[in-house]
Amino acid sequence: MKVERQRTPQELAPAVTRLFKLASDKTKRIAARWQVSMGAPVVTRAGEYAGRNWTQWTQGFAYGNAILCYDITRDPKLLQIGRENTLQHMAEHITHIGVHDHGFNNLSTYGQLRRLMQEGIIPQNEWEMSFYELALKSSGAVQAARWTDLPEGEGFIHSFNGSHSLFIDTMRTVRICGVAHTLGHTLLGEQDRSISLLERLLTHAKTSSRFNIYYGEGRDSYDTPELRGRTVHEAVFNPKSGTFRCPSTQQGYSAFTTWTRGLAWAMLGYAEELEFLATLPESDFIAIGENKADALALMEKAARATCDFYIQQGTASDGICYWDTGAAQMHKLGDWMSRPADPFNDYEPVDSSASAIAAQGLLRLGRVLGKDGEAYFQAGLAVADALLQEPYLSTGAAHEGILLHSIYHRPNGWDYTPPGAKIPQGESSMWGDYHMLELSLLLHRLGQGKYYTFFDAE
Repeated sequence: MKVERQRTPQELAPAVTRLFKLASDKTKRIAARWQVSMGAPVVTRAGEYAGRNWTQWTQGFAYGNAILCYDITRDPKLLQIGRENTLQHMAEHITHIGVHDHGFNNLSTYGQLRRLMQEGIIPQNEWEMSFYELALKSSGAVQAARWTDLPEGEGFIHSFNGSHSLFIDTMRTVRICGVAHTLGHTLLGEQDRSISLLERLLTHAKTSSRFNIYYGEGRDSYDTPELRGRTVHEAVFNPKSGTFRCPSTQQGYSAFTTWTRGLAWAMLGYAEELEFLATLPESDFIAIGENKADALALMEKAARATCDFYIQQGTASDGICYWDTGAAQMHKLGDWMSRPADPFNDYEPVDSSASAIAAQGLLRLGRVLGKDGEAYFQAGLAVADALLQEPYLSTGAAHEGILLHSIYHRPNGWDYTPPGAKIPQGESSMWGDYHMLELSLLLHRLGQGKYYTFFDAE
């Protein structure tokens, strides 16, 4: 990636305003036609959102889009869409015992509504606030209960694949445990054993850092210093013995290449946890036998490694990434890192959703590191600048998506290839749209000298 000039958040303000105008219109149009019986909107096909019966992990993003747009536009229709749908349709996600997605669905709805009330953007209401906080407490505890123990005190929140499976995606969802912890909640186990949600968060982060991220330390033949930050989608364990068996992937090309959305989840997840843990008192760590400085160092190490990999070898020159750094036909693109990404090529798709997630991670890491993080911050602004323009910004009224050229599951062939094209292109995903809006809200706040996090309100 080449950052050829310095940018400021204020410079991107007109593009952010344009984005929220387009997104608000599209969000209202989808809400007007969508029926819950259709499942959750997941990806577009020929510009129109459709469901996919795998899990309903994008339902919260659909309603969260409306809430984020309301934050900027103050259009009451958008608040109505977000709040009423959260009340009517999100309860099952609070108690869902079969997924690792709690931080996706519930922080994008209950969490965002709570933040709006904390910030005075929507009127204070004690019962409504208690409702949002009860949802977040319960969700954090249910997520923490989806646990696989490993030897020597390690463990992880296992994916929907089963108790053997550790997904890197969960580093973005585990923050729900952090929110529940700050609300004073714990998980009660057998014989009323109190289980710290902060401890579960930290243990999961440690395990993911050890087994899903490579630091050039020789863990396998490809764990070389020049590939520091390589990230694997899934780590597989023997759930009976707790023994690590192998790296794996569900959505990437291979276990030894880097699926870029998984990389982006790690970038953002560790950067956010670094921000979050820095705000907690030392006593919170002492209570669970942890050291705050050590926890912060682990988060920073993982965030730096993954962000460095993205900047140095995970993207094209404009900061936009392809779906997997080692996909089968990447070699046919030639020296692809030396020029801007080409979403219309004939060989391998771009994944703009990964870039939107990664940009937020770069900005957050850059900010929390201060002067030492300026290169990350500027890289995040450069990626955002590219995404806020065509061909990535969806400006056509007929297309329901906000961010174009997103990829869902390339190995399974779940992405739409338009007539005349050889690979999927020109489509959107609900998580891509949501994270583009989150990124843009962050840019908006930064441009005003403010900030935005999952755990605190301005």
